[in-house]
Amino acid sequence: MKFRDILSIAFRTIRANRLRTGITVAIIAFGIMALIGIITAIESMNQSLYENFSIMGSNTFSIRFKERQFRFGGPGGDLKKRSKGKQREKASNLGKSITWEQANDFKKRYIFPAAVGISKMGSGIAQVFYREKKTNPNIRLMGGDENYLLCSGYTIDQGRNFSNLDLESGKNVAILGSDIVKKLFDNNPQRALNNVIRIDGAPYRIIGVLKERGASSLLSLDNIIITTVNNVRRNYAGTSPSYNIAINVKQFEQMDAAISEATGAFRTVRKLDIKESDNFYIDKSDSLVEVFKNLLFFVTVAAVVIGMITLFGASVGLMNIMLVAVNERTREIGLIKAIGATRISIRLQFLFEAIFICLIGALIGVLLGIVLGNLAGIFVFKTGFIMPWAWVFIGIITCSVVGLLAGLYPALKAAKLDPIVALRYE
Repeated sequence: MKFRDILSIAFRTIRANRLRTGITVAIIAFGIMALIGIITAIESMNQSLYENFSIMGSNTFSIRFKERQFRFGGPGGDLKKRSKGKQREKASNLGKSITWEQANDFKKRYIFPAAVGISKMGSGIAQVFYREKKTNPNIRLMGGDENYLLCSGYTIDQGRNFSNLDLESGKNVAILGSDIVKKLFDNNPQRALNNVIRIDGAPYRIIGVLKERGASSLLSLDNIIITTVNNVRRNYAGTSPSYNIAINVKQFEQMDAAISEATGAFRTVRKLDIKESDNFYIDKSDSLVEVFKNLLFFVTVAAVVIGMITLFGASVGLMNIMLVAVNERTREIGLIKAIGATRISIRLQFLFEAIFICLIGALIGVLLGIVLGNLAGIFVFKTGFIMPWAWVFIGIITCSVVGLLAGLYPALKAAKLDPIVALRYE
């Protein structure tokens, strides 16, 4: 029997058993769709993370305080455990906020050729009014110094940055994000300059407008108002007492040296003994991205496990269908053998049937998975079209192997049938 004839018989058999084939194809397609769809959505999330969490820029790192960690089980036992450790930390060092004096002291001490920016969160639910227009109460109000824009990756589109007089006096001046300009000034930055807005009831004069950074479902970068850090100190004293320190180096290659210098300088500012460990953290600009990527890794593993379980169930169903097909086609097998078909050709016929069914399911699942994953990426994460080629090939190869393994036993069983016994089978 020619190879072309074996393929033709395999295709005819698949078409003749459409219901069984359709059910098995649907199971396989569902597993591959779940795998490719989740992987595509995760790739979109990764792309969105890199685009939206690189707020400070690749050449920037920050210093934040180490929060106190509370443990259950009684304070006495906890203190005993800590007293036994070789790397013992003083309890008084934990939970210490970065004060205004410490931030300024660090800025003076830090001699590395880099820009140091000090900032403080004023409010995350500020509301802005201009004449009869107003925004939703979801505006981020930040207080910063002359280096805040550089360290945060923002650029002035219209107007100017803070002057020394603005910073020292802490007067009510503001730099607006593009989302607020669109809402209150019909997307006209020139019209916004020098106008007076009211933030939570207080008047602020607009001295600048920021260039648009873009937004996603994860983070809005343009829904922000920046005023001076002294203004936030005066008007929003009840917010978090800790200040943020960001350092922007000129070249990425200088990052490690800059971090080492900053660690030593801030240890001096915090008056830490040489035997005490740091009571603050150094965060690179991509640290949040790495944290989320680690979380997404476990989601990827879960998607692979779900896909493999589904494919395993499909392989069992496919093997059962192929065994039933062997029983139903016993007389046909006997007839083919009687006219000269070899065991190899019988085995290949059943193997091709199983592999074709799996490949059909794989192709349908890949297409549906790519479509669903990219719909999530485009409409939810605001990213472009993504094609996970590696996982597409993995899915197709895996389905081929599943089809081969599922059809192997039925093919061997069919090939071993005695033609005389098979022709007498009813």
